[in-house]
Amino acid sequence: MKPDYDILLDEEMRAYIRKSLEFYPADTTDGSIAFQRRVTNDLARAFHTGNPPDVTSEDSVLALADRNLPIRTYRRQNPDRAATILFFHGGGFIVGGLDSHDDVCAELCGRTGYDLVSVDYRMAPEFAHPAAFEDAVAAYDWLADHFPGRIVLAGDSAGGNLAACVAHARRHHPHPPAGQVLIYPGLGGPRDRGSYRLHAEAPLLTLADVEFCVGLYAGGVDPADPTFQPLADQDFTGLPMTAVFPAECDPLASDGADYQARIKAAGGRVHHRLEQGLVHGHIRSRRLVRRAGEAFDRIVEAVDAFGKGHWPY
Repeated sequence: MKPDYDILLDEEMRAYIRKSLEFYPADTTDGSIAFQRRVTNDLARAFHTGNPPDVTSEDSVLALADRNLPIRTYRRQNPDRAATILFFHGGGFIVGGLDSHDDVCAELCGRTGYDLVSVDYRMAPEFAHPAAFEDAVAAYDWLADHFPGRIVLAGDSAGGNLAACVAHARRHHPHPPAGQVLIYPGLGGPRDRGSYRLHAEAPLLTLADVEFCVGLYAGGVDPADPTFQPLADQDFTGLPMTAVFPAECDPLASDGADYQARIKAAGGRVHHRLEQGLVHGHIRSRRLVRRAGEAFDRIVEAVDAFGKGHWPY
């Protein structure tokens, strides 16, 4: 039986969905990547909530051996030096950037007090895997070399995938991540069962959308490569404290539950909460939808606790 989203989603969430869909003209025949990026940028501007007055941001680049990697660093006027947040934006590996999640990053910085570094990683189709992963790891290594405190990884959707990939790749680093907070992440679970089928036609993200984005990003990668899909890893020991927050009405929801089960079976500390009545991308609605605001509070609380080295669950 197909889910009844008129029942699962409250009127605030449905109103947000309707407003979001206004940015996709009904008569358009343009499905190009350029069009999708324009829509994402328009959405980001329309729903931008404004940044806290005591948070500033600065754009710079990390000068790597073969490229420059753009980053944006957020800092509160009176920062908490215990930790830094390394944030990877969502967008299916093909859209988004420093501006698409600007207010989210600024609010995470302002509410925790931690500096936050947002990474403008390379995206498909111009750059397939492993480009985004390589950029994410390079940003982590740079931060580990330059900051003595704890590092908390965070990201939504595709960014949650990258955060988890970095957590797996750098768990044995001399300066390993202190925690990871994954917001409705895509982690590479099987797409023939669970939420991938139950919510294949969910609002704002469908199974067809997932397959399109992952197909562009994958290139010729081996699907068993854990730098591409964290759930493909055969070793889940040694991971940092983890909080994963999938949305109920989202094809990716099952990935969070599967990831929790793998970490728990390996003896790790993991908190999993399925956010009821929410859809993929709901952090953009956190000031408009009560449930989304409460979910964002839980994200902030997890980031804050992990930055202090505290397990709050």
